[in-house]
Amino acid sequence: MSVTSRYREAWAAFWRAAPDEPGAVIWDAEAALTVGPQLALLEPHLVAAGLPLVDLGCGNGTQARFLADRFPRVLGVDLSAAALAHARLADPAGQVDFRQLDAVERGEAEQLHAELGDANVYMRGVLHQCEPDDRQPLLDGVATLIGERGRAFLVELSEAARAVLLDLTRRPEGAPPKLVPVFAHGLAPAEVTDEAVPAYVAGAGLDILASGELPLLTTEFSADGTRIALPSKWLVVGRPS
Repeated sequence: MSVTSRYREAWAAFWRAAPDEPGAVIWDAEAALTVGPQLALLEPHLVAAGLPLVDLGCGNGTQARFLADRFPRVLGVDLSAAALAHARLADPAGQVDFRQLDAVERGEAEQLHAELGDANVYMRGVLHQCEPDDRQPLLDGVATLIGERGRAFLVELSEAARAVLLDLTRRPEGAPPKLVPVFAHGLAPAEVTDEAVPAYVAGAGLDILASGELPLLTTEFSADGTRIALPSKWLVVGRPS
C-alpha cells in the first residue's frame, strides 16, 4: 500500500511553492520552541543508548538539524522530494541524512529498519494530514522502525485545533498569509479525532508510555503580536514491556 497520488502531489506542490527562508512555513517554528521541550518529554523513556533517530515527515529539516546535535545519527525522511530539497539546502554541513520515504509503504519501512536496526522516531503533525486509509499503515510503519527497543514521540493537533483554524480563516482581515497555502494545496489539518490516535497506536501493537498536551507553536502572529498556537496532544509509544 502506498499513499494516494493526490496526497503525494499536494505535498509536492506545497513544497515547490514554499520559500526557502526559515519560518516561511506556518509550522516551521524554531526548534528551541518545538522539539526542544518535546525532547525533554521523550528522553526519560529511551531505553537503548546509541539508537539512530528518524524524523518522519521532516519537511524542510528544522527539527532534524536540532536533533542531530543530540543523537548519534539522525535521518530526516519525507514523502516529498521538494521538501527534502529545502532540507538539504538548509543543511550545507550535512548533519542529517535526508531521504525520500513513503512510510505508509510497508516494504520501505522494513527496508529502512533492516539498514538501521531499531530506531527512535520523532513524528510531528503527520498523522492528521494523511488520507484516512493511510493512517493505520503509517502507525504500522512507525512500529516497524522502532522495532523492539526504540521509542516514538508523536505530536498531533487535537480536535480543538480545527475550530481555531476555522476562526483564523474567518478573520475580517483574512486568514494568516502562511495558512493560506495549506488550504490552497488541499491539505486539511486537524482531521483526526482525539480518540482515534490511541486506537491507531494500539492497532500497530504499541503501548502508550506517556501522554499530555502542549500548544503547537506556529510562525504566525496575531494583530497584537501574540504567536498563534494550536492545541495539540503528544504521546510516547513503544513495544509492550
